[in-house]
Amino acid sequence: MIPSLTHYLVLSAILFAIGSAGVFLRRNLITILLSIEIMLNAANLTLVAFGRMFGTVDGQVIVFFVITVAAAEAAVGLALVIALFRHRQSLDPDAYTTLKG
Repeated sequence: MIPSLTHYLVLSAILFAIGSAGVFLRRNLITILLSIEIMLNAANLTLVAFGRMFGTVDGQVIVFFVITVAAAEAAVGLALVIALFRHRQSLDPDAYTTLKG
């Protein structure tokens, strides 16, 4: 059986829901960062699925750039998390409320 566009979109929606649940329910900065990456990959899957449906490589080209930006975002985000952990000795987001202006 060849998967149709609907299968890809359902899988993408499930991945996005898992990522959203991770962002809203977890209390660890690294887990939240990984959940955001899962949500980004769900959007990438949707772009590739629509590109396949229309028979173009536009979706794949956009995904290539998105993955490049996501890698840079993950590196910067992880560096910030490490710096915050060294400052407060905690990865709980509630520990950083005093950093707000």
